[in-house]
Amino acid sequence: MQAIPKTFRAPILLACCVLLGACSAILRNPVPESEYAQVSVLGRQDLRSWGDHRPGERLPGQLPNDPATLKRNFGGIMHTEHNYLAISGGGADGAYGAGVLVGWSALGTRPVFTMVTGVSTGALTAPFAFLGETYDDELKMLYTTLDSSKIFFRRSIFSIVRGDSVTDNTPLMDMLKKYITDEMVAEIATEYRKGRILNIGTTDLDAGRPVIWNIGRIADSGQPGAAHLIRQILLASASIPGVFPPAYIEVQAADGKTYDEMHVDGGTSAQMFLYPTRTNFAQLREELDIKGTPTAYVIRNSRVESVYKPVKARLTDIAARSVESLIRTQGIGDAFRIAATTARDGVNLELTWIPMDAPKDPGEQLFDPAYMSALFEYGYQRAVDGTAWKAVDLKTLGASAE
Repeated sequence: MQAIPKTFRAPILLACCVLLGACSAILRNPVPESEYAQVSVLGRQDLRSWGDHRPGERLPGQLPNDPATLKRNFGGIMHTEHNYLAISGGGADGAYGAGVLVGWSALGTRPVFTMVTGVSTGALTAPFAFLGETYDDELKMLYTTLDSSKIFFRRSIFSIVRGDSVTDNTPLMDMLKKYITDEMVAEIATEYRKGRILNIGTTDLDAGRPVIWNIGRIADSGQPGAAHLIRQILLASASIPGVFPPAYIEVQAADGKTYDEMHVDGGTSAQMFLYPTRTNFAQLREELDIKGTPTAYVIRNSRVESVYKPVKARLTDIAARSVESLIRTQGIGDAFRIAATTARDGVNLELTWIPMDAPKDPGEQLFDPAYMSALFEYGYQRAVDGTAWKAVDLKTLGASAE
């Protein structure tokens, strides 16, 4: 038999892989369309909410009408000042936000946050930020020793065409098991009982809608699967579709049948979020008797300005650069949305982002520990120097984005 010329071997191999992939896929049991809005997780329907809040859907954070219940569930955040923190996506650039937080602790002015929200890499940072300065060492360790091998490994071409992603993120789940311990989950539950909120955003790819998970309520649910679910949510929020596998989260229908939902990176819906735009903040302020003017701090783990960088005429490079541009511009839009909401509600807004003089990513791997360590130290020093945060509103934010 005549040998196949080298010129044709790669196309033939690819064609064979495509044919194999067409005959095989990840087996799953998705929620029927008629059931997807009513399914429960861990036997409860109050552990999450839709991030796009259609008419008739309950808003997350709605306060109970009964004063006794209000005091019992939110006593720790009543009659006091409020500070909120939103942490954006950004991949390896999450090292900047981690450095800012640890440097802020060293400065001695970091507040206890009433609410913390996180998306993508911000979701990985959020639990540490929520629990405060005692977790700074772990946060620094996470973002200065991380490399690609601790996040994923690449799959073979046969696995790629028959699977749900280019890589396998089992190493990331193993790392989450190391950091998100049962003891940490118990601490989150304790803070939740004071009324403090930790929210993480994912995207339900079946529904095509953002989902906001109340991590504190999950931690306080008493269910044996709570810690595993929290790790799944963090994994999902940081899972770029196609690059990393989705998280398949088990849910239950009213008739007891079990299905799975496909959750991916929350950044496909929004790079950052604070609280729903339909929130009646004036009522919330009155009922909680919030003292002074609340302040919302937003960590944007990205550069606002675009950076000129010639792109190789190669599919992977073109796709990566396109996603990078999308993330940057989407984050600017999210910042304007938060600025409009806080201005309406009389909430002060402070923003930090990666300036142009920050260390540059050499781009040799997705998670370069040398780059991330340098960026962490840069963010740390800015916080210590008191230059990290900038008070913004719609007008000044527009000038910064130009």
